[in-house]
Formats: sequence, C-alpha cells, structure tokens
Amino acid sequence: MFESLTDRLSDVFSRLRGKGKLSEEDVETGLREIRRAFLEADVNLKVTRTLIDHIREKAIGSEILTSLTPDQMLVKIVNDEIVELLGSDVHPVRYASQPPTVIVMVGLQGSGKTTTTAKLASLIRKEGHRPLLVGVDVHRPAAGEQLAKLGKEIDVPVAVPEAGESAVQVATRGLGSARQYNCDVVLVDTAGRLQIDEEMLGELQNVIAALPVFEKILVIDSMTGQEGVNVGQGFHEAVGIDGAIMTKLDGDARGGAALSLRAAIGVPIMYCGTGERIRDLEVFDPSRMASRIVGMGDVLSLIERAQETMDQKEAEEASKRLLEGTFTFDDWLSQMRSMRQVGSIENILGMLPGGRKMLKQVGQSLPSEAELSHMEAIVLSMTRHERARPEAIDGKRKKRIALGSGTAVSDVNRLLKNFEQARSLAKMLGGGGKGGKNLRKAMKMLGNSSDMKGLLGNGPMQ
Repeated sequence: MFESLTDRLSDVFSRLRGKGKLSEEDVETGLREIRRAFLEADVNLKVTRTLIDHIREKAIGSEILTSLTPDQMLVKIVNDEIVELLGSDVHPVRYASQPPTVIVMVGLQGSGKTTTTAKLASLIRKEGHRPLLVGVDVHRPAAGEQLAKLGKEIDVPVAVPEAGESAVQVATRGLGSARQYNCDVVLVDTAGRLQIDEEMLGELQNVIAALPVFEKILVIDSMTGQEGVNVGQGFHEAVGIDGAIMTKLDGDARGGAALSLRAAIGVPIMYCGTGERIRDLEVFDPSRMASRIVGMGDVLSLIERAQETMDQKEAEEASKRLLEGTFTFDDWLSQMRSMRQVGSIENILGMLPGGRKMLKQVGQSLPSEAELSHMEAIVLSMTRHERARPEAIDGKRKKRIALGSGTAVSDVNRLLKNFEQARSLAKMLGGGGKGGKNLRKAMKMLGNSSDMKGLLGNGPMQ
C-alpha cells in the first residue's frame, strides 16, 4: 500500500535536492505535485486541500535549518502533517474497569470483519486477557462456521447462532457464556451487507442496545478508497464509532481511505491488517506510517517483528558461523524460515530507508515466495550430512535431491553454487584485519554476479 504515493513524493523531494534554499516558487511547484500525488492516491479532496494548505504555511513561513537540506526540510514538514492527519497517537483497545469489556465489530460484508475479529482476539489474548468470540450473523450460516474455525485455531471459546435464534438472542447468550468461561473481553462479530441498509442498521442498533457495549469498532477495507469514508460516515451516524481497523494494507490499495478516514469522521485508526495470517494485525502508529509514506522506512516496526519471530541467540550463532565460513544449509533453512515469518523480502525492504529505491533496482531479481519454497524443498531433500557438508553432494546425490524435491538438477546446481558464493563472500568480509581490501573484493564479487536472485534468495536470511 502507498507504493505509488511514496514514489511520487520521493520524486518531488529529489528534485529539490541540491538547492540552497526553498523559494516560494519551489514550494508551489512541489505542492502541485504533492497535491496531485494525494488525489491520485484517492485521498478525499477536502482532506487534501487542508493538508496542502498546512504544508504551504509551514514551508513558506519557516527558515531552512542549517542542519537540513531543502528536500529534507520538505520531507520533515510533509511527514509531520501526515502524522497529524492520521491522528498523532496510537489508540489500541481500551478495557472497561468492570469486566467484561464488550467490543462490537461492525462493517460491510467482504471487509474482512470476521477474520479481523479473530485476529484482534488473538492479540488481546497475548496481552493476558481472556477473550470470547460471539458471532451474531444469523443470515449467513458460513459466518458462524468461519468464526468457530478461527476460534479453534487461536484457542478462544466461541458462541455462534443456534437454530431459530435472533441476533439479539445470540448476543445475550454470548454475554452469559463469557461469565461461564470466565472471559473478561467479549468480541461481537456482527452481520454485514454489500452496502449499508436500514435492516442491517436496525439489527445492529438492537444488538448494541442489548449489551453493555464499551467500544464499537469499524472494520473497513482499505481498498475501497474514498468510498470507505462514506461507509465510515454511515456507520458513525447510525451507531457511533469509537475507532477503526483498516484491512488489506498489504494489498494494492492507493491508501485514500486510510489517509482520509480520521480527518473525515473524527475517529482514530486503531489497528491495521497487513496479511492473511492471524498474527498479521498491528497497532496503527501514525508516526511510523507517515515515515513509510514519505520514503523514510519503518525500521522500528521491522525490528519489533524480527524480535517476535527470530531467536536472538540462534541468529547470533548463525552469524558467527557465516563469517567463519562454516554456515550450513540447516542454518540457512532456519534463518530463511525466520525471515519469512517477519514478512516477504519486498515487505522487509520496503520498511528500510531507501528500500523502495533498492526494490526498483533489483526488479525481477528478487525470489518470489514460490521460488523460496522450491529452495526449501531442495534443502529438505538433502540428508543431514549433505546439509552440513554441501561439497559432498556429487552428481548422483544431485539427481536424488532433484527427484525428491520435484525440481531439476540445474535448480540444485544453482542453489549449491549461490550458497557457496554467499558463504565465501561472508567469510571474506569476516576476515580479521583486512577490512578495506576484503570489502573491495566482496563488492567486485557482487558486481560480477549476474544472479542477484540467487544471492538474495540463498544468502543469509537475517
């Protein structure tokens, strides 16, 4: 998400690079491009106008700091205004002083509401609470089945409709189940429609009236663009929304809904969905999101993800073996799996400062998820001895490995070649006392390699 917007903003900033100071003409030229970039990202027109006015006021009315170049100054101003637009502070779920905390999830059908409800329950459970999932969609049987399956996956109790029950009856029975299961948080997954209608809103209002609701959270598909703002306004006027969760931020959406929602209806974005897995739900941090949008990356979030998924001691030991030239395929397999838990290579690079530019440079050279899976299959087809000593793999062994992994011998050869090249490169960089000379050799080695995919795909994944 925001890929196109980030690229457009980066182009604007780069054009100002090297100027001694910003003139009003420079500012106006840059603002026209920034305005166009936000509108093309499907940001609400009124929101865009307000944003541009604030940037203009700060850019023209401020002196260029001696420590900043003009492009950096504009980056800071734009970044600060986007943070303000998104709400400045984080707004995770709040809990009632007297449990249970009842949270009603609302949204249109197809927004990812049921999955997001389970994701939020999983996150709440990790925080030490005991959630209960209650599905009150009595119109779509598959909704209850989906919620029950998700509840089993995250080990959270679930209450779903029984034959003949109304939505209100399910909701009140679910509240009773919370006391039975000693749950202190109740997450109510309500029915959705393809569009807002009176029947849905009436049923929703009845469910809310029957429960001691503490928070009402709107689940909204980020790919709906400005229409998402209209949906948000509709729900807010009908039942009063306390916050929102944006789903599918890992998709190809232009970002208009995420950038417009808070300014348009005055409620914070609490969380964002970044993938299909249960753990792919993050607290929405305006400052970190703004940093990503202006091309400055989000290293803090990347570090936090890595700390959650990677074993620090194991990573340090693998790094030491890598620099000593004793890194094995078992090490590679462990590190690659840890990296894939953090996210895709594109996602990881996108969270690094300058990562977008790097992605453009390597282009199609990055291995896809399917290609990484093929590499993993090849390694898993090796014996323990072969993974520890790949130099022992002869022609006969290669044929067996290829057959066992469903790949070709040429694929096995390529993996072995690039693994050895990456191991030699790391050993060269780790050679004590020869820093500059080794680095020049390593860069020459990288420059002579035409297989960036092999190096990125088969090198150290950490």
